Amino acid sequence: ADPASQNALMSTVIGGIGGVLVVFSIVLLDKLKIDDPVGAISVHGTVGIWGVLAVAIFGDAGFAGQIIGLLTIFVWVFVLSLVTWLVLKAIMGVRVSEEDEYNGVDISECGMEAYPEFVSGRA
Repeated sequence: ADPASQNALMSTVIGGIGGVLVVFSIVLLDKLKIDDPVGAISVHGTVGIWGVLAVAIFGDAGFAGQIIGLLTIFVWVFVLSLVTWLVLKAIMGVRVSEEDEYNGVDISECGMEAYPEFVSGRA
């Protein structure tokens, strides 16, 4: 379904729900100890999935078509990311130091926690 299939009010509701989902996704990834210093997984992954499904939930798009679209996007991104990752690993390596892994790359690269209000402490 195209993005224009929703009216302005429903688009606002869908965006508001996405805004709530991104916060909970950031907290969940932190609890799972997945280092996402810029929140890209939450913003583009979680909210992107929500946006695709919301068109079917609140609009006239077929749910099956949206699921097929999501799976197609996932496979495409996974394969391209894997190839890119393997090339980078072979050329220059992809690991940071153990200290940076423990503290989080957001601290070593930016000098601060990405979301300090959600960090309760380190294990």
